[in-house]
Amino acid sequence: MKKTVTTMADGRELIYYDEDESVVRDTPDLRDLPETSTSSEIRYDVLRDEWVAVASHRQGRTFMPPAAECPLCPSDEANQSEIPSPDYDIVVFENRFPSLASDVAEVEPLVEPGSKLFARRPGVGRCEVVCFTSDHNTAFADLSPERVRMVLDVWTERTKVLSAMPEVEQVFPFENRGEEIGVTLAHPHGQIYAYPFVTPRTTRMLDNARQYRETTGGNLYDDMLALERESGRRVIVSGEYWTAFVPAAARWPVEVHIYPHRRMPDLTDLNEAERSEFPGIYLDVLKRLDGLYDQPLPYIAAWHQAPTHRDRDLAALHLEVFSVRRSADKLKYLAGSESGMDVFINDITPENQADLLRAVDV
Repeated sequence: MKKTVTTMADGRELIYYDEDESVVRDTPDLRDLPETSTSSEIRYDVLRDEWVAVASHRQGRTFMPPAAECPLCPSDEANQSEIPSPDYDIVVFENRFPSLASDVAEVEPLVEPGSKLFARRPGVGRCEVVCFTSDHNTAFADLSPERVRMVLDVWTERTKVLSAMPEVEQVFPFENRGEEIGVTLAHPHGQIYAYPFVTPRTTRMLDNARQYRETTGGNLYDDMLALERESGRRVIVSGEYWTAFVPAAARWPVEVHIYPHRRMPDLTDLNEAERSEFPGIYLDVLKRLDGLYDQPLPYIAAWHQAPTHRDRDLAALHLEVFSVRRSADKLKYLAGSESGMDVFINDITPENQADLLRAVDV
């Protein structure tokens, strides 16, 4: 895989990843763009022990443009997009409207300097867009195994690069698919967030894993995965190196977790055999999701990785894929219990959910 690094008209970094080593990517970005200006900051919620990102400049981001004006398609005479080249395999670039950025300004204290009740600091980090293909009218599930392997290698390379940034505490690759999820650009793409803190979800999971180790001497992730594989009741598909299953306490009407059999902190630790098997397992899962209601399923696919600087021995790399669609014509909305108290109520048993997914003909 060939990597070509260039810059866009406003100075943002853009990276081409090509299967063909002979490809030359030297098409300049001819747009007249103003310099990027971000106002990202993070504020500490002392009641929840969580950081909240505030990025008011994102109000002006691109929203549901027509296909002919897609900013993620290759550029042509009619549409000068974010990607100057007339074609590409995979592209990664800095988000034009990032929640976190490396060039944000300092912020003034909200109250007396040093107060922990209203802590506030610049939203230093990085947000990247990952375009999986130049084809606007396709989906991740339609990619070839070879292209999925390339995407996996790109996720891995970006995890390594972003983890080396001194201010980054966690790297999060993910894909949002479908208008029902809130996607504002239809072109097949994902994102990568490099956070300046460890996320709340990861913090809770690591705290639980630490308590489990202190109580039992074992690893929470290892023991959970072993029991799921031994039972097989909720397993969707399993290979030599990966298993996909519906978790026993699934929150969402459609939810599948994909774990490597060997525990590791992040994508950079996958070996060649694990990388080679993953595309087949993942594509199998995605095709089952689309076949569940015989229509493209809106979903979020979220890679859970260890923090960059702590608890790497406790964490376990895995992918969680979930959807808000609870039937062919109904969506699950996060109502009072979920939104107000973080207590999810699922309308289908995980075992029934697993039966339905296994029954899909792929």
